[in-house]
Amino acid sequence: MPVFLLHGTPGSRSGPKPRGIVLYRMGVRLICYDRPGYGGSDRHEGRRVADVAGDVAAIADHLGFDRFAVVGRSGGGPHALACAALLPDRVTRAAAMVSIAPADASDLDWHQDMTNLNTEEYRSVDADGSAYAAQLAARARVTRKNPRSLVEHLRPALCDMDHRVIDDIAIRRQLTASYREATRPGPGGWIDDVTAFRKGWGFDLSTIRVPVRLWHGDADTFSPVQHTEWLAARIPGAEMQVQRGAGHFTAVEFLPLILAWLAEARPATVDSGRPGDGSTPEAPSEWVRVQHPVHQLPVL
Repeated sequence: MPVFLLHGTPGSRSGPKPRGIVLYRMGVRLICYDRPGYGGSDRHEGRRVADVAGDVAAIADHLGFDRFAVVGRSGGGPHALACAALLPDRVTRAAAMVSIAPADASDLDWHQDMTNLNTEEYRSVDADGSAYAAQLAARARVTRKNPRSLVEHLRPALCDMDHRVIDDIAIRRQLTASYREATRPGPGGWIDDVTAFRKGWGFDLSTIRVPVRLWHGDADTFSPVQHTEWLAARIPGAEMQVQRGAGHFTAVEFLPLILAWLAEARPATVDSGRPGDGSTPEAPSEWVRVQHPVHQLPVL
């Protein structure tokens, strides 16, 4: 089953993903690529979130895939939802993990429970885009030379589960490789992602008709869980899973479970082992339930 994995912000095709043997046993062919401005992709200044649908469709055409699933983590979440909305005849299922909501989301206190690291960034781009771009360019230069510096920059805002995840050697290696590759051509992709998030996404969530699963940790301070609750209430038939005590980077450990759902494979077929090697974690003992109109999932 072809599945597109859309990376976070900043990020690249080198980001965290399960091992090949895990994907093979699930029957997943995982496709990862750099969004414009990151890694080996040319910049597309002024792009919208919706523009991802054309890129994904073009890659799928090149690879000969008529139908495919899509999942996005963090900054990849809105892009996965764009594919679900704009490619309804091609996307089989879609998932968004620790996603943000649109900047103009009604009835949502967008910055509530969000770390100052993110609120300051978003408010900076709103106040003065040029000054923000210069600031981010300086950070991108530091990240390119020392990608681990970005991990350490984010560390104070992480919950306990996130600390365990990023302290795993394999995951930290994947994260730093992704950050280095993301900023290799400069700050363009990072700037364009954040700018795209702060304006209209270019599609209507209510038009999504493919099955959608949303995953979030209730201790996430980078994109608080209220964002996914807002999304779930506006995507017809969406299923939402909230993991107690989990944070932003914990999504990496739960990605295999989401991939299994996207491939219509049982999570039990996923290889077991040490999280960080691409293996699936044990199913959570309890999901936080979301009330109607969002579909409730059984306790796993």
